[in-house]
Amino acid sequence: MKISNQDSLYASPINSVNSFAFDQAVVNVFPDMIQRSVPGYQTIVSAIGLLAERYSQEHSVCYDLGCSLGAATFSMRHQISTKHCKIIAVDNSESMIQQFRRNLLQDSASLDVEAIYADIRDIKIENASVVVLNFTLQFVPIEDRLDFLKKIYQGLLPGGILILSEKLKFDDPQQQALQTELHHAFKKSQGYSDLEISQKRSALENVLLAETFSTHQQRLKKIGFNSTEVWFQYFNFASMISLKND
Repeated sequence: MKISNQDSLYASPINSVNSFAFDQAVVNVFPDMIQRSVPGYQTIVSAIGLLAERYSQEHSVCYDLGCSLGAATFSMRHQISTKHCKIIAVDNSESMIQQFRRNLLQDSASLDVEAIYADIRDIKIENASVVVLNFTLQFVPIEDRLDFLKKIYQGLLPGGILILSEKLKFDDPQQQALQTELHHAFKKSQGYSDLEISQKRSALENVLLAETFSTHQQRLKKIGFNSTEVWFQYFNFASMISLKND
């Protein structure tokens, strides 16, 4: 049975807020946490399946890097009809991977999925038609992002696609303040208190490192992706598509 407990991890005052980690406590509430924290999350996940069906190639691999409990993997698994295609899902949280594997056993789709407990930076990307980084890159140290994305580009087949979802920051201070305010308003509309929002923000400081869309776009162009655009944005959360030319 998939875990769907309500997130109350930051509901009580904490004297010293530890850095956010994808541990068992987070795993226990993650589906609720992500839905109530990331505007448009389910829309993005659903579209990942549609995009994977469109771009998956026969005898290729679809990667879900930083898969957590596998929402993107399950979306792809239930949409892809391409023959001789498989999914490799990777996460560096052992608690996440263990629960993901249990969830896989109860899933009705038949597409082959390999769940790997590892640092995504250590994974060799090869024969890939689809690579998904769904709110993952933001947790990779900024100094490692260029080389990591180069590996992805080199491992993508011609005609392949990178789906990159990220929390964004903004160069314009007014926009940054507004988008932050709107995100907090969204979280309050989902039932989070001011205390929960504040303590979660402290936990994520120096852990989730957001960048501007232009920074992402310029980096991806430098690597070789000639086409990168935002296909979905809800306040300061966005999902981008990068295409590798045939």
